[in-house]
Order: sequence, then C-alpha cells, then structure tokens
Amino acid sequence: MADTLHYQLIKPEPELADFVESFWLLHNEATEDKEIVILPDGRIDLIFSQSPAVPFRAILLGLNTRPDQLLLQAQNRMFAISFKLLAVEYMLKSTVADLLDNARQLPDGFWGFNVGDLQDFEGFCKKATQQIRSLLPEETDERKRRLFELIYAAQGEMPVKTLSEKVFWSSRQINRYCNQQFGLSLKAYCDILRFRASFPHIKEGKLFPEKNFADQSHFIKAVKKLSGVLPKTLKQNTNDRFIQFSTLSPE
Repeated sequence: MADTLHYQLIKPEPELADFVESFWLLHNEATEDKEIVILPDGRIDLIFSQSPAVPFRAILLGLNTRPDQLLLQAQNRMFAISFKLLAVEYMLKSTVADLLDNARQLPDGFWGFNVGDLQDFEGFCKKATQQIRSLLPEETDERKRRLFELIYAAQGEMPVKTLSEKVFWSSRQINRYCNQQFGLSLKAYCDILRFRASFPHIKEGKLFPEKNFADQSHFIKAVKKLSGVLPKTLKQNTNDRFIQFSTLSPE
C-alpha cells in the first residue's frame, strides 16, 4: 500500500465471530485527496470517520454489487466494524435491503461513539466489542446461524440447493429472507463471496479460475461484472486504486 495510507485490522473475540468479521482502520495520511475504488466484498460496514473537511459522522454501508468509486479525503480517518449478515437482524435490528449499493448516515451519538474515539484504535475495538456484546441475543434461529456458517466456510462455493438441504430450509424461503433483509438473492451473495475469495490469487498473478468457476471465460466475466475491469487490471492495481487490494495482507 502507498505509504500515505495506513491500514490495520483486528479480528473479533470468538464469542462475536457469528456476527462480526473484523474491526479495521484506514487513514489517508496525505495532504491530498485520493481516488479509490471499493469492490464488492460481502460485508456490511459501520464506519465512523472524520477529516478536516468533513465533521465526525457514522455511516452504515449496505452490500455492494458493483465497484464504487469515491474520493478519500486528505487526513481522513476511518474506524469501522465489518459485520457478517447475521448481524443485520440481531445487532442492527433492521433490514439493509434499501442500502444495496447505497449508504445511510446514522444519528449523532450512534452506539455512543464520538470523534474522540477515533484517536485510539484498540480503545475503539474494546468499546465496540462491549456494545456488540450487550446486543448478543440469548438465542438465534439455528437455520440462519448454520446457513451463514456454511456460506462463509465455503467462501460462496456451495450451491444454494446444497445449502438448503444441509440447513433444512427451502431455497425459496432462503431467497425470500435474503431479499427482504439484504436486497439480493443468496446466489448473488455467494457470487460476491467467491469473487472476494479470488483476491489473493489475482494479487499473486494467478489470473485463472481458482474458486469453482466453470472455465477461464466464466472467471473473467464474473470478475469484470463485480469489479468493472479484467483480472489483470486488478493485479496491476495502478496507484493503489482498488483499496481492498492495497490493504490485502498475505495469507
């Protein structure tokens, strides 16, 4: 990553793992704005940010199905919680179907966070963990918990029919739930996860199918649909434009 972009990620405690993927920070330490592209990655992001040009604010980002170009402002600092889908119903207690390829600014003081919390990332993670722990449900729908456990473990490669059979929940009901809660079908979501799982391979220069794609043509078509460019363009990542590739750590 360019020296002016500082990125850090912390994984959640095991008790939160069904709901939270990670906590992360991104800080543009440069004195100039930077153009970046955010790729679909299957996460619901709660972002707290502040820069000299924009006051502190909290934004909830829904799922992306296409690349999103934006300007990362100079000295912008972001601390964020990346949620798994199960958190939408049990942590956020609201559908995000209307946030497909969109975002919502949240009220001031959401979850008790303020600009002072953006000075200490570890402190932010501890505060967020306490808040999320207070929202942990006494019980969850076992079908949903098991469904998402299988989806994430398989990185989107398991067919919907197989998932349905394993969790004893019909494909039609699963898709109704996904469309109502998240704004897209289960297959569309699995396609995004499979695309995301290809990031390390593409960054290493493996520009051929690795994740259950039928053939080279199918792989290229799937990557271009979700990123807007060919795999080789992602690999090059000129000027650290594709932010997930810039922040990608070696396995």
